[in-house]
Amino acid sequence: MLKRKAKSGQPPQHQDRQPGRESKMMPQPEFEPRFAGSGRLEGKTALVTGGDSGIGRAVSVLFAREGANIAIVYLEEDKDAADTMALVETEGATCLLIKGDIGSNKFCAEAVERTVKKFGGLDVLVNNAAEQHEHEEVEEIDEAQLARTFRTNFYGYVFMTQAALPHMQEGAAIINTASITAYRGHPTLVDYSATKGAIVTFTRSLSSQLADKGIRVNAVAPGPIWTPLIPASFDADSVAEFGKDTPLGRAGQPNEVAPCHLFLACEDSSYVTGQVLHPNGGEMVGS
Repeated sequence: MLKRKAKSGQPPQHQDRQPGRESKMMPQPEFEPRFAGSGRLEGKTALVTGGDSGIGRAVSVLFAREGANIAIVYLEEDKDAADTMALVETEGATCLLIKGDIGSNKFCAEAVERTVKKFGGLDVLVNNAAEQHEHEEVEEIDEAQLARTFRTNFYGYVFMTQAALPHMQEGAAIINTASITAYRGHPTLVDYSATKGAIVTFTRSLSSQLADKGIRVNAVAPGPIWTPLIPASFDADSVAEFGKDTPLGRAGQPNEVAPCHLFLACEDSSYVTGQVLHPNGGEMVGS
């Protein structure tokens, strides 16, 4: 039986650049799958953006345990990516690392092409990479940052989907990582929250468009999860309090989110499309 997590926070800490580095976090996020695999993705190929760390790492390792080969797209975090590749290979899967910026349509096309060439196809796309920048006032968000946040968090999802779809067959799945901020907003993450709202409506619209092709499209909207994005976004004092305001009284761990992605990727969810799952520590939000 799993033990209930204690109501506790993290030590104060801050990282000066995005994306954050998982290797520098204290404590390290929990990414290990909790249970033995059962072959639910046996023979499948999954491409995970932002797969080097945080939720993306947990998803990659869990999918590997369930039998999938994994292509990991990451921006520049070479050590985190190499560590995740080793974890995936320990699970007996083959892993392909692809370094680049998903804000580039050309790069997304190249990433998918490399994946298909390596593995012979593409069955599951996990759009997960994101960035966020805290500002107390909306006037502080300049045009360059607004464009950058949308290009990474939303355009990248569209670009990757456009590149992947020609290679996806009936039974394939697309899973988009949204956020609780899509439903309740965030006073200092205005542009980030807006991108996550766009992801929810993108998910719903695309699911309708692809239903007759047998390709399912769903999303996961995590609450406060202990990932590198947190110390890379907030000051040390805020990090120490991160997640304490949830009903469960703590931040979640990546391996508490990844099973949602697995459910939506495998045949367990064969009658589910256009939906959003909410691993958020107990906050009630609209679906």
